[in-house]
Amino acid sequence: MGMQNAVQLSVRSLLILFNLTFFSVSNVAQSTVANANELCQGAYFTEEQGATLLATLKPSELKQWILRRDSVLNQIRRGMRIENLPPKPISTPVIHSRKIMDGYTVENVYFESMEGYYVSGNLYRPANIQKSYAGILCPHGHDGTLEGRFREQMQKRCATLARMGAVVFAWDMIGYGDSKEYAHKNPGALKLQTINSIRALDFLLSLPGIDAKRIGITGESGGGTQTFLLTALDNRIKVSVPTVMVSAHFFGGCSCESGMPIHKNGKFQTCNAEIAALAAPRPMMLISDGADWTKNTLVVEYPFMQQVYALYGQQQHVENVHLAQEQHDYGPGKRNAMYPFMAKYLKLNLQAVLDKNGMVDETASRVLDKQTLAAFDKKHPLPVNAIKTDEQLLLRLK
Repeated sequence: MGMQNAVQLSVRSLLILFNLTFFSVSNVAQSTVANANELCQGAYFTEEQGATLLATLKPSELKQWILRRDSVLNQIRRGMRIENLPPKPISTPVIHSRKIMDGYTVENVYFESMEGYYVSGNLYRPANIQKSYAGILCPHGHDGTLEGRFREQMQKRCATLARMGAVVFAWDMIGYGDSKEYAHKNPGALKLQTINSIRALDFLLSLPGIDAKRIGITGESGGGTQTFLLTALDNRIKVSVPTVMVSAHFFGGCSCESGMPIHKNGKFQTCNAEIAALAAPRPMMLISDGADWTKNTLVVEYPFMQQVYALYGQQQHVENVHLAQEQHDYGPGKRNAMYPFMAKYLKLNLQAVLDKNGMVDETASRVLDKQTLAAFDKKHPLPVNAIKTDEQLLLRLK
């Protein structure tokens, strides 16, 4: 979620006391909108309360963790109401307007994630032909101008990963970029964006030459939430880098992150740090900074992850890069931490983007304008069966 909302959310959080007598979920299956008592949003806990909860959740043996992991997964699926996904559309994705860049190409894309809802985005591919390709999903975070995938930090990230040899897909949040038909804070946003993430993974894996054993995902802020949620829900994700989002006390303040009861049900309580730990034992890097809700990652969330990974004998598969002097973004410092991690575990060519001093050089990763990257244009209009109103969308999401 955007930093501009954090102050507003922290005021609300003062009204919510940490209470171990939790409210029971009422009639969740009947409604997309949960009772407010079932939701954990924004700074729901204080930093101390979050750390205390996480300490009580720390598992001591693998069998105990596996039981807990399954309980958390079940609550996410129930709370989000995705036990049964909408039928996968049979329509063919549209990929158009190929642009040849320096070491990579960019194409504009749209496809149906469910009947009548179209995901819009961009596909970045290496310019050189390979026998097989790693695939990387790049969800974006919130920003005040609703630019999303068009932002410089997104384009630089996707293009540089493509220059390293990966096929990369970036797509719009609801209400961002080309997805202008629906309000971003639609009550069903969390469910829809998770469906979109799953279908984005389906799309990536359908492309020629994609190696299903080398699939990664990385996003920041709200895109970080999408990163750890999809990783938890879908074992097809092999490597993940959730950035500036994994926290024991902060739950995301937007309806697309915490607008449905995925964290709480009766006496059951989890948090985003525990959800992120469901990635174990698959490689994961947490990137944190000193200016937001990840400022304590090095001493709170990361030790919890190490404990979980140690149960599998894979403690070396989880890392944390903490940039105490940096802000809430996916800037160069955070990207430079992510690139070697992805290269290591997805077998990418990091040397392809290094300068003579051994530093990552993003100069060749150009930033293009919105019109050039648009999924929908005069030649490729929004299909006629597209859902036109929030009311129609909510009906489809039931």
